[in-house]
Amino acid sequence: MGKRVFVIVLDSFGIGEEPDAAAWGDEGSNTLCACATSPHFDIPNLTKLGLCNIEGALESVYEHGLSPIAAPAGAFARMQEASQGKDSTVGHWEMAGVISPKPFPTYPDGFPEEVLRPFEEATGRKVICNKPYSGTDVIRDYGREMVETGALIVYTSADSVFQIAAHESVVPPEQLYEYCRIAREQLVGEHGVGRVIARPFEGAWPYQRTARRHDFSMEPTGTTMLDQLKAEGFDVLSVGKIYDLFAHRGPTDYVLTTGNPDGIEKTIAWTSRDFNGLCYTNLVDTDMIYGHRNDVDGYAKAISYFDAKLPEIMANLREDDLLMITADHGCDPVTPSTDHSREYVPWLIAGPRVKAGADLGTLPTFADMAATILDYLGASQLGTGTSRLAQILQ
Repeated sequence: MGKRVFVIVLDSFGIGEEPDAAAWGDEGSNTLCACATSPHFDIPNLTKLGLCNIEGALESVYEHGLSPIAAPAGAFARMQEASQGKDSTVGHWEMAGVISPKPFPTYPDGFPEEVLRPFEEATGRKVICNKPYSGTDVIRDYGREMVETGALIVYTSADSVFQIAAHESVVPPEQLYEYCRIAREQLVGEHGVGRVIARPFEGAWPYQRTARRHDFSMEPTGTTMLDQLKAEGFDVLSVGKIYDLFAHRGPTDYVLTTGNPDGIEKTIAWTSRDFNGLCYTNLVDTDMIYGHRNDVDGYAKAISYFDAKLPEIMANLREDDLLMITADHGCDPVTPSTDHSREYVPWLIAGPRVKAGADLGTLPTFADMAATILDYLGASQLGTGTSRLAQILQ
């Protein structure tokens, strides 16, 4: 029987501003403590593993009521992002061992004509909007024009994204995905955005986004943990948008998800599966549905739901299994901004062989996680990050 490592990314669940947060406009952000201002926040199982014992995690301007416990059951740390970014692509790449020293391009004033003209010519459709916009607001404000004219809603955000929204009755999802593939092929070099994202919507005005979102990421700029494990014959299982964030490179098997509950259930199902390697899960709702809409109660409920399911996930851990819970960036739902925030992320490690209460302090890069996983599974190192295995195991 092989060793299994389960990594669950609570998308955007940051634990406090990084030293350079002010340069990113994120001074004072702490997604964990912001969630704890909600009466719906209830995390006994994450607390038991050591979440509230992580160095600096509870330092916040918010009145949050959280406190450390005397004897955490897991090992724990906070990780600082070494890459120049604060989005899902950069965050996931770094935790898989690829550090991005140069930020992806962003478009606070919309995309230039040199980007839009070739896209319109290749798709045969006009583009409307072309501004940074909230995903729910943009379909409310431009959805009717899209339906009436067939023009594609193209918009962006503070992140490096080229997003395309279309009503499914006018542009079926598969056609929208093809338009995204066209954009992905065009957006390289100077305009090589991190992700092209399909944002289908449906229904009557003001419309609703569907679960058929699809991300088209840049290929990772180096060898990732997923690549290395696959090359050396390990299993690499992907749950949720992991498959897309790595441009379909690395996973040996994958399942897509319709939201956090579905992703949690599919992860639980795979805890009963025999494999030798990594199961990598992203739970996106905290970021996509709640963080970006400044819905602190919704965010708190989503984390609390995960916490309530955590014992069920852990019940199937075998003697040689590791469970790791982390995040890819922050998205503080209390600050005025609806964008991601430059925050430390938690790293909780649990399993029968884990040294209870092991405090790893503050680590300089998310890539330490990749180095530790590769070390544990017996795979070759990538040259980024430091294995913390000796500190974690009994």
